[in-house]
Amino acid sequence: MPKQIRQTVLPLVAALIWGTAFVMQKGNTAGALTFNAARSVIAFLFLLPVILLFTKGDIRHILSEETKENTRALWLGGFLCGLMLAGATYLQQYGLDHGTEAGKAGFLTALYMVLVPVFGLFFGKKVSVRIWAAVGIAVAGLYLLSFRSGFSFRHSDLIIIPCAVLFAVQILLIEHFSVKCSCIRLSCIQFLTSFVLSAAFAPLLENPDIPALNGTILQILYLGIMSSGIAYTLQMVSLKGTNMTVVSILLAMESVFSVIAGALILGERLTGREYLGCALMFFAVLLTQFQGKKQPG
Repeated sequence: MPKQIRQTVLPLVAALIWGTAFVMQKGNTAGALTFNAARSVIAFLFLLPVILLFTKGDIRHILSEETKENTRALWLGGFLCGLMLAGATYLQQYGLDHGTEAGKAGFLTALYMVLVPVFGLFFGKKVSVRIWAAVGIAVAGLYLLSFRSGFSFRHSDLIIIPCAVLFAVQILLIEHFSVKCSCIRLSCIQFLTSFVLSAAFAPLLENPDIPALNGTILQILYLGIMSSGIAYTLQMVSLKGTNMTVVSILLAMESVFSVIAGALILGERLTGREYLGCALMFFAVLLTQFQGKKQPG
């Protein structure tokens, strides 16, 4: 697949799926870790036959690469990405379960698009002035979309903020390991790790209410297959050998898609503030696509 398509179309598709999935995370009563363990195991089981499809039934390499070196990179990368994902999704779900609005959670999570280029500087990933400008415009747009009644925080909001850091680290890890192994296998091991960690810590940090999952089975299936299995795998493919800051801005479009979905599906009316936020986000995306000098990093 051409690099330009992977860097633009795939993250936008992932953002579209995430934008429609965010509201489905509300209403969980089973416990954040229990909920995430359920969606992670569904994502893992969904990706196994997908891998077999792409490898034409080669079960020997379902979770391994052709060389031992690449297989080690696959498992190390999958474990580290899964560790970051398990922590990030737990903090995000915990905040949503304890009162944070979906829009505000989306804004706080999407702050990873600021942290990705900042963290990248420590690894020699330079970012052009144009892309920095796009990041700033995108943050302003997200603020207008997410905060309808001013800038204020509650305890649950503060819990979500660190998840942006973990998501930023996850993106850096994906960018590093995806060039050494299959993105689908890497994503599969990521969700296996997330499931094992979430299931292991659930009895220690919460009171898992397994029967409560029955009331949200459709949401869990959608989140497990679409939001996790498909969208997070598209995230990995889009980050392979591309500009991770540009991809991060496109992934943050999930907030725009969630607002648009609410208007089209639920009949919610957009305010002038939200229209301006959408316009700023779209402008930021367009700014990343202008062809100037070769983008560093």
